[in-house]
Amino acid sequence: MVSSDVNQKLELNDSVGKAQITEPAAKQGYFKVLLPLTAMVLLITYVETMLLPGIPVIQNYFGVTPTVASWITTSALIVGAAISPLAGKLADLRGKKNLILIVLTFYTVGVGLAGFSTSIYMLLFARAIQGIGFAMTPLSLAVICDVFPKEKMATGQGVIGGIAIVGLVLGDVLGALVVQDLGWRYAFFTALVLSVVFFVFVVKVVKKDAPCCQGKLDFTGVGMLSAGIVLLLLYLTEAPIVGWLSIEAFGFLIPGLFLICYFFFFESKTTGPLIQMSALRTRNILVANVIGSVFSVATFIMTYATIYYAELPKPFGLGLDVIFTGLTFLPASIVSMAVALVAGKTLPKMGPKPMIFAGSFVMLLSFVVLAVGRSSFAGLALVVVFGYSGVAAVAIAATNMLAMAWPKDATAVGQGVNQMLKSFGQGIGPVIATAVMASFTAPLISNVDGQAVVIGQLPASLAFGILSIVGVVLVLAIMVTGLVIKNYTFKSEDQQDAGW
Repeated sequence: MVSSDVNQKLELNDSVGKAQITEPAAKQGYFKVLLPLTAMVLLITYVETMLLPGIPVIQNYFGVTPTVASWITTSALIVGAAISPLAGKLADLRGKKNLILIVLTFYTVGVGLAGFSTSIYMLLFARAIQGIGFAMTPLSLAVICDVFPKEKMATGQGVIGGIAIVGLVLGDVLGALVVQDLGWRYAFFTALVLSVVFFVFVVKVVKKDAPCCQGKLDFTGVGMLSAGIVLLLLYLTEAPIVGWLSIEAFGFLIPGLFLICYFFFFESKTTGPLIQMSALRTRNILVANVIGSVFSVATFIMTYATIYYAELPKPFGLGLDVIFTGLTFLPASIVSMAVALVAGKTLPKMGPKPMIFAGSFVMLLSFVVLAVGRSSFAGLALVVVFGYSGVAAVAIAATNMLAMAWPKDATAVGQGVNQMLKSFGQGIGPVIATAVMASFTAPLISNVDGQAVVIGQLPASLAFGILSIVGVVLVLAIMVTGLVIKNYTFKSEDQQDAGW
């Protein structure tokens, strides 16, 4: 039961202020609703991470350059970022189960085409189709908002957030084994089989829901936002190669910024907008979106720095192979999943504001250990444990803030916008990490015929120190932003069991 001071602290929509259990959830039980959603989120995050060890293999198989091979991940990221707000809006207009099944259909087709690709361009096309599947996470979180009462919502969100991190870690560990022993195509074949199974699971288990709002889709707004997102992500992807201030890079940046800026102006004037501008200006929604995007940048800086340091040859790094690098992440999957479950249980009592600070502090420890304690396998594993544990706590708090503050008829598009902003973080984080490591290098010296010969340049220790400082600054910025959060709590008096 929601505490009486929630409305005073949050200025929530009236329909959000009451803890309700929809009819499908009451009949099915929360766990039955949650199971297929978490299964699909696990699959998508697992496949995306599992693919990473296979990119060099795919590059050699098709005989393409590293730049072309990088589009194996970039194509899916760009489509996923562009499609998430659209999928959310369609879910609000047409029903969330309908959109989940559509997204799963595209994802299943995408992984099937990818596994049978006969050229790199067919594979990139298939990966772009797969990117539509990235909308599964915000859609799942929106379903949680519908079927869970307010005091249990954070628990459901915690399960999905924790399982997403588990998928990332398992992909690191098992992906190398699959690619090494079976070949890169089996990364997609296994996903194809599981996608079909989970599609049937969703059809059978998740009950059809009614649309939560009426109206027509704002095609003009969709076109402007999608084109702007694609152009900005293309800038982030291509600028490190062609130059940040080159004419080619500005050809993406300037029209992208113009479309995004004009989109907000257009949406503020039109009737039936894709995104409610007034909602975006709500304090907790604004803060949650800022925190989500900045934290995503910090997370990917930490992840890339850890992977690079683990695989760099000694004395530049630990000299681990791909499989042992994946094992560095294994303890984080167990700890972060536990943190996510605990965070989901405790958030109703403490509210999101203290949890944002707690998670940020843990993430801060991750960058401190990266700076001073990365020289051993245990130390590097601790970096990831602290990092992903902090991610779990902050992500659950920010997601719950969005669920509480968005109007009830726009929860899916609200989660989709947040997913879009996180995608920018996923694009910016690796760019920062690779740029710093390329800028601060040390010579790799080899003994050739008794003479010391420089055979290359590798990231120096200073590079990882600078990345640690960048991470600390980003996390401190999150903590400062968190000061303006309107906190809220829920009473635990109404604890009737409805399937947990």
